[in-house]
Amino acid sequence: MHGLYIAYLVLGLIAGAIAKAILPRRQGGGLIATLILGVIGALVGGWLGGLLFGVEVGSFFSPSTWLCAIGGSVVVLFAWGLLAGRHRTAKP
Repeated sequence: MHGLYIAYLVLGLIAGAIAKAILPRRQGGGLIATLILGVIGALVGGWLGGLLFGVEVGSFFSPSTWLCAIGGSVVVLFAWGLLAGRHRTAKP
């Protein structure tokens, strides 16, 4: 059972890192932020994949699991960039 949690943490970390590479802006955060981004993105991607395309994500090694996790991570990273960009103040 614990191996399943570790597998999804690894999936989240890799998906978050790939999302940061796809959207190459200056994102803050290190390993933990990337992990959180990827895990939330995997959840969002799995939900959206099932809702919009009827994709089932159940296996760690399934391509659909990885594509949904990466796609969800990109969506979450993009949304975070929009939200965080509004709260920044302009520096002289």
